[in-house]
Amino acid sequence: MEQKRIKPPMEELYREEIQALIANDEGRKPMNWQMSAKAVRTFILGSEKPLPYEGKKITISKKFFGNDALVERCIITLAGNRGLMLVGEPGTAKTMLSELLSAAICNNSTNTVQGTAGTTEDMIKYTWNYAMLLDRGPVREALVPSPLYIGMEKGILTRLEEITRCPAEIQDSLISILSDKVLSIPELAEDGLLFAKPGFNVIGTANIRDKGVNEMSSALKRRFNFETIFPIQDVALEKKIILSEVRKLAALSQIEMEPDEQVADLLAYTYHELREGVSSLGHRIDKPAAVMSTAEAVSVYFQTMLGAYFYGEGGMIDSLVQNLIGAVAKESRDDLVKVKGYFQTVVKDRGKQEGGLWEKYYEARKWIR
Repeated sequence: MEQKRIKPPMEELYREEIQALIANDEGRKPMNWQMSAKAVRTFILGSEKPLPYEGKKITISKKFFGNDALVERCIITLAGNRGLMLVGEPGTAKTMLSELLSAAICNNSTNTVQGTAGTTEDMIKYTWNYAMLLDRGPVREALVPSPLYIGMEKGILTRLEEITRCPAEIQDSLISILSDKVLSIPELAEDGLLFAKPGFNVIGTANIRDKGVNEMSSALKRRFNFETIFPIQDVALEKKIILSEVRKLAALSQIEMEPDEQVADLLAYTYHELREGVSSLGHRIDKPAAVMSTAEAVSVYFQTMLGAYFYGEGGMIDSLVQNLIGAVAKESRDDLVKVKGYFQTVVKDRGKQEGGLWEKYYEARKWIR
């Protein structure tokens, strides 16, 4: 019996779509890619035309909502000799896009380095099996490859998450590799050079809010093409994303419950207006310091949905407000004052105009303390 995973990798989650695209692919493939650039674009942006595969019609779903032209530029960057750097606010789907690109291009989205203040060079390149090293000396069999080594050896992508969280000296160890596509392993003497196979490249991600933590050097920046992912600007699209992602999470958790579109509408408006600092009614709003991303909105709704599923649907709006407070208060308790102000103005006026859930939403302000 196949064991379920809490978060399966993209190549597993969308295996059938990938196989259908490969089977029907007639486009031009960059060296060592499993599908053409056109097919990669279709995998990420979706297609209305189903593809025939093993006697079935497979619909390719849209997985990234935002700037389609940005996705096309990312694909072309990875087909060239420069790395791709995705930057933006937290929660703007930088990681998801890098996973989708990796799954489509090389069927491996898990060859990843998670950047932290404790990331060391051997976590990126290679380390040693020290028992074998002492027994046999520095031979290839004693070397333990890290993600960058694996990417170069196999000709696949290496993902480097939160690169600006890594110390500057660790970041700069990438410069010569990105330039020359060669990794020096001095311990192996005559066999001490690893030349990257075609298909190798690096996708990095960095949060704009981390700027200045460990700022990338100019030399390293020149080795990447930068693409900035902005927050969703359309409330209707944000609501669509919330519903889509919550359905996926519910399916993975075997939660047999359909999300409420009206509740998703409340949440989409709340996050959009708090993030932008202005409401659709024309109110000026103090923006919280907390991250008001679509990803956070998905998390808040899913927590609310879990509460309704396990405890009963009564009080879902109260639960929504409580989960919203938990998300906003992470940065500063002062943000709760701003959320309270939002309820006292925007939510109150909308409740008077529209009634229904907005009125209940306003009544639930009692949880903001």
